[in-house]
Amino acid sequence: APANRAPAEAAAVAREPRPKIEMKPNTVVIVSTSAAYLKGHQTGLWLEELASPYYKFKEAGFEVVIASARGGPVPIDAASMKGDDFTAAAKKFMLDGDAFGDLSHSIRLNAIDFKSDTIKAVFVCGGHGACADFIKSPVLKKAIETVYGAGNAVAAVCHGLICLAQCKKPDGSPLVKDLIVTGFSESEEDAVKLADKVPFAIESKLKELGGLYEKGEDWSCTVKVAGNLIT
Repeated sequence: APANRAPAEAAAVAREPRPKIEMKPNTVVIVSTSAAYLKGHQTGLWLEELASPYYKFKEAGFEVVIASARGGPVPIDAASMKGDDFTAAAKKFMLDGDAFGDLSHSIRLNAIDFKSDTIKAVFVCGGHGACADFIKSPVLKKAIETVYGAGNAVAAVCHGLICLAQCKKPDGSPLVKDLIVTGFSESEEDAVKLADKVPFAIESKLKELGGLYEKGEDWSCTVKVAGNLIT
């Protein structure tokens, strides 16, 4: 604030709600972590989990917005850019100026009006970074509950599901209660030796909340559709 502005006036300006960005019709918001570390472990976004849906939604005719907790550049887990984990979609994304530009200038979550009827779905990506900034996130909680409550699709993959633990259905019950869900399993967490880093095991938390957790073989592709919740 300018030096001659009274403190009370400056505080009032700071409290003013920031304007929301304008969304194009038929938009899908892909949500990524902003966290580069989890309890000292270098991590971030698992690139494949953003790159593949990014192109799938584009091919289906949707507008795609990449959002993150803090906005701006998104950290990428280096392990997701090695060997078989560095998939064709991930490689394409890294060489796609528009796509990588979207990732480098991600939209801050609280700059999006999730009540807008232009938003048709929210897709939450994984990577262990999600375990740092997707839990106890009032902004992400409200975004998911708003989109789900409007009857639009909410999808989450891998560690992205950690955000669902805080979410409620319109009736106040846990969002995952009585719904078939899947997600990163305890055996997979043990295999990557990060069970002591995560705030809780996704598998056991989903079960604790009343979710009907099902899983495939470790590292297999498993999808569960429960109404407008896709995991």
